[in-house]
Amino acid sequence: MSKTIIYQSPHKTVYVENGMTVKLFDNSFPTPNILNEALNQARAEESGLNIPKVREVTKIDGKWAILMDYVEGKNLAQLMEENPQKIEEYLDLMVDLQTEMHEKSVQLLPRLKDKMLYKISQTSFDDGVKYELQMRLESMPKHSKLCHGDFTPGNIMITPQGEVYLIDWSHATQGNAALDVARTYLTFCLENKTEIAERYLDKFCQKTDTKKEYVQRLLPVVAASQSVKGKPEELALLAKWVDVIEYQ
Repeated sequence: MSKTIIYQSPHKTVYVENGMTVKLFDNSFPTPNILNEALNQARAEESGLNIPKVREVTKIDGKWAILMDYVEGKNLAQLMEENPQKIEEYLDLMVDLQTEMHEKSVQLLPRLKDKMLYKISQTSFDDGVKYELQMRLESMPKHSKLCHGDFTPGNIMITPQGEVYLIDWSHATQGNAALDVARTYLTFCLENKTEIAERYLDKFCQKTDTKKEYVQRLLPVVAASQSVKGKPEELALLAKWVDVIEYQ
């Protein structure tokens, strides 16, 4: 089978070859991050969810690569673009999958709260804002639910047979599910899809009997942690979200 590139960024290329998905990283990508991504995905597989299995971590032409099962189909982001009349159906599928995921527990994954506390400490916000955000995070109920960390339509694959797979587990952790939901909501907003973000959050809160204000209270925390990535086009909007008073 010839090589077919399905995703490319400055630091990695994802392609299909010989029936496998290959994620190839360039030499600037930290080795611990690559090995940790493979380990996170392998651990997440233990949940019983439909997740492409990691088959090998190796080097190709001197560069680290993760080889995993290839999932044929389209991601949910593509389907939403192609079938806007089915948005409600797709959001229901999203919420049902996320809820099922949050019912799982994988004890060896990193703790989400610790990861976010560290990220907040690395932001450029003043010490007072950092303190308020950290206290908000510390006051949350302590859970150990499986959290994806980047639960977006682009990471949900639908096969031609209708099977649903969840891909890209590089940010997987265990912790409070509301943080995972806030991250999904914020991603929609960063893509200028605020209306879809609201419909998604309403559905999640209705189906799980979660107070909307509970998730909204965590948006500044998630926005601050997201700002560490330093994407110039996102920073202004993220700074607006880091308002620790708005949802008091």
